[in-house]
Amino acid sequence: MAAVDNGNLLLRIEDIDQSRSRQQWENQIYDDLGWLGLHWPQPVMRQSNRLSRYRLAIEALSKQGLVYPCKCNRADIEAAAGAPQEGVPQFGPDGRIYPGTCRQRPLSQAGSGDVLRLDMRKAMKAADLRNFKETGATYEGTHELRADLLLDTIGDIVLVRRHMGSSYHLSVVVDDADQHITHVVRGEDLFEATQIHVLLQSLLGLPTPIYHHHKLIRDEKGKRLAKRDDARAIALYRQQGASPADIRMMVGL
Repeated sequence: MAAVDNGNLLLRIEDIDQSRSRQQWENQIYDDLGWLGLHWPQPVMRQSNRLSRYRLAIEALSKQGLVYPCKCNRADIEAAAGAPQEGVPQFGPDGRIYPGTCRQRPLSQAGSGDVLRLDMRKAMKAADLRNFKETGATYEGTHELRADLLLDTIGDIVLVRRHMGSSYHLSVVVDDADQHITHVVRGEDLFEATQIHVLLQSLLGLPTPIYHHHKLIRDEKGKRLAKRDDARAIALYRQQGASPADIRMMVGL
């Protein structure tokens, strides 16, 4: 798709979580994508080399008064959230929706084991809520960011995770802008997270790409393909005789 439009396909290694990064998995990415006929400029961007860039983004959000430190662990959050209420979402694209226990803590109280969160209430007042365009068949069209949904179904997202220096949401937003990404292609399991990214783009004054969320490859039990579980890998489809065209059909490309 990129080549047809005289563009470039860029590959990025998203490895800020070093505890879940494995060289063999990275090598498998290169091998599988090469087999699919995909090529990309070298060297690839590696997020673990860009922590200083992410700190600048955090500083920009902090200057707007949008960031606070949170010392809660998962058990604390679950206990504070209380019993589920009918019709009230408990989980969003950033995990369990945070009940706001630490929202009043100033950054001056941040400890080495704290995460940094975005104050979604304040962000709603600071952001120019944008629309974003989706070209994937499932979600095709223009989508509107809504303050009520951001507050009720997402909440105060984590911007910097413990001992990682950033989070997925913050890193990909900064990286997309720095790499001048015009079109983002990724799995449909990340569609709900896109509203987080568009919000951060607005708060940081960054452009919003066009998005395409493709179908997921699932095994016979319905489990999606993933390197961290027992779902089938592309390598196994290859061994069983699948062609690159078969894989593209599976994801709707």
